[in-house]
Amino acid sequence: MTTKSGFTLMSIQEFETWIDALRLARTILTIQEHHTFSPAYPQFNGGNHFALQQGMKSYHVTHNGWSDIGQHFSTFPDGSIMTGRSLETSPACIVGQNAHAICIENLGNFDTGKDAMTAAQRDTIIRITAKLCSRFHLLVNTNSIVYHHWFDLSTGERNNGTKNNKTCPGTGFFGGNKVADCVANFLPLVALAGGPVAPVADTAAILKYVSVTASSLNIRTKPDATSTKVTDRAAATMGAILRVYKESNGWYKISGSQEHWVLAKYTTEVKRATVKADTLNARNGPGKDFEKLGSYTKGQELFIVKEENGWCKVNMDDRWVSKDFLAFTN
Repeated sequence: MTTKSGFTLMSIQEFETWIDALRLARTILTIQEHHTFSPAYPQFNGGNHFALQQGMKSYHVTHNGWSDIGQHFSTFPDGSIMTGRSLETSPACIVGQNAHAICIENLGNFDTGKDAMTAAQRDTIIRITAKLCSRFHLLVNTNSIVYHHWFDLSTGERNNGTKNNKTCPGTGFFGGNKVADCVANFLPLVALAGGPVAPVADTAAILKYVSVTASSLNIRTKPDATSTKVTDRAAATMGAILRVYKESNGWYKISGSQEHWVLAKYTTEVKRATVKADTLNARNGPGKDFEKLGSYTKGQELFIVKEENGWCKVNMDDRWVSKDFLAFTN
């Protein structure tokens, strides 16, 4: 494991140990699969991992105007993995779909006839996806694991690749980039590698979910503003969904196993819900006469921050959905 310029390079075995020990405040619902397209295999020489990652960061910051590199992880042809932006921050990878997501950029151009994925990278992509599913209690399905190709480039609406889509993560990515390809060729490998296919119960009961309203929210070792900040996790950022396990004097305990506390007044309570319609339209106001901004698919999980006249506002998005088509889980 090697760290340079704020990035850490590791093997898949090192990653599996590292992610198990990681403390993360942000709730994760989705894993995104991408390919870099450029840089691709011809630019990789076996030893320039950091240079390529820094190049991607520079492009994302200077050309796209983002605050950091877009992805959380990059995988390389030799099977290694490199960290990117903080996991406490949402990625900048799919318009309208980045909240509660982890983004994996797989270095290469995996469109048919381009880069032939190495066995080492193939194994790493399967194992990192399985490990993230296991670590964050995500079922191995096409709501938890998504391809960039399934979303409209302009609106972020999920259309499963029917209009205005990138080919990402590649028309040759594990047999294709369609939903059916993912179900037939990729998900079984992820499940075989240890990704859960049935719900996994948390070891501690979650009282509720809250969304961070401050730009940065310190996490402390006791429910007291004079206590020390924790050293094994970063501060929570605005919009992050935190799990609350205990309340004490205006403080929330956000870990089921550690004494990690945040000041409640810098959060707002949200409700977790699952879409029960095949397609649920999202609008820019609480009513069917407001403009449609996109849609959500059956089984997709949302966090609701506000209710008004039978409509629900999705956390951190200026999008509203009808309450009639939601099943609440808390």
